[in-house]
Amino acid sequence: MMTNIERESLTQEAQILYDVVSQASVSGDERGAAQVFVRHAWALGLDAHIDEVGNAIALRSTVNDTQDCAVQIALLGHIDTVSGYIRVKAEGGDLYGRGSVDAKGPLCAMLVAASRAQLPEGVDLRVAGAVGEETTGSVGARHLAPRWSPDACIIGEPSGFDGVTLGYKGRLLMTARATCPNTHTAGQQRSACDQIHAFWETVLERVAVFNEGIDRAFDQIQATLRELASTSNGLEQHARLESGFRLPPALSPRELIEILHDTRDAHQGAFPELRIDLTFEGAEAAHATDRGDPVVRALSSSIRAQGHRPRPKLKTGTADLNVVAPIWKCPIAAYGPGDSALDHTPNEHINLEEYQTSIEILTRGIETLAHELLAKQREAAMA
Repeated sequence: MMTNIERESLTQEAQILYDVVSQASVSGDERGAAQVFVRHAWALGLDAHIDEVGNAIALRSTVNDTQDCAVQIALLGHIDTVSGYIRVKAEGGDLYGRGSVDAKGPLCAMLVAASRAQLPEGVDLRVAGAVGEETTGSVGARHLAPRWSPDACIIGEPSGFDGVTLGYKGRLLMTARATCPNTHTAGQQRSACDQIHAFWETVLERVAVFNEGIDRAFDQIQATLRELASTSNGLEQHARLESGFRLPPALSPRELIEILHDTRDAHQGAFPELRIDLTFEGAEAAHATDRGDPVVRALSSSIRAQGHRPRPKLKTGTADLNVVAPIWKCPIAAYGPGDSALDHTPNEHINLEEYQTSIEILTRGIETLAHELLAKQREAAMA
């Protein structure tokens, strides 16, 4: 743990990040970090609270009761992390600690930017440190999705200070369970392990057919074998396979489920005594926008104003963007400081200069976005 002297040597913005990173918040146990976030939000002049599911919420509004036009901007980050303790320390201009990159750095940058942005009248600005993003449930984002109705959203995820993430791939998790009669190892019948392995090889063949001629990873299916296990009770053999799929925009989770059921049926049909049961979870559709998206343009303009060239990105992972984008149907992109290659690693750390720069970029980006959204609303009201 950093000493008080080390903490006091940091900037105010970095101290906020240090405090939030120092409070462990593995998914399902985020309340301590949420309390730290809320305390700093109040100190920055925002209204703040912890909602019913544990999300840390900070609010700022310039809307008055007489206004005909108002816009809502959501800054949606997450406050939970994966497990794995990393001693918090400042070294060589970097802050080390679990969640410093994924995604407390982006979250704290959004909080500070929300407090600093020079907003015109008529803006409802909301910052959320969602819980449960690192789990398949995304309980925090799912709680907010039907309750907020933003006109634009910035997702707080590491893109690098000069990067803007335009989209994320979809996801589907599959568990396959094979059951067949127990056999002697000297016999000719396939074991449950043989069968589950053969089924998976057939799945990979179907994936290869889909990917044929597609060069960009974002547009391909990515299939990963996550776990294998087997048991026997002396009468039946059981084999279990857990796998994950990353999906391109051209393929929905429902469509992949149909493909996997068809593959299972074809394989199972050749072996009357074999049963393969499939279950699915974590289904999220891919989502991608383009450079003309108002959020992308506002952030890109702000990056240029800092003297840098914006780098649009497409991520092969999945984020809370996949959860809220289909419901909010508003301009949306992800941005935040940090190198995503350090996500979940034992060496996770964020460069503090990059963190400071991202605050400036977010501040200007929020201002630009607010003015553009209000102008469009006024035009629509006059039409």
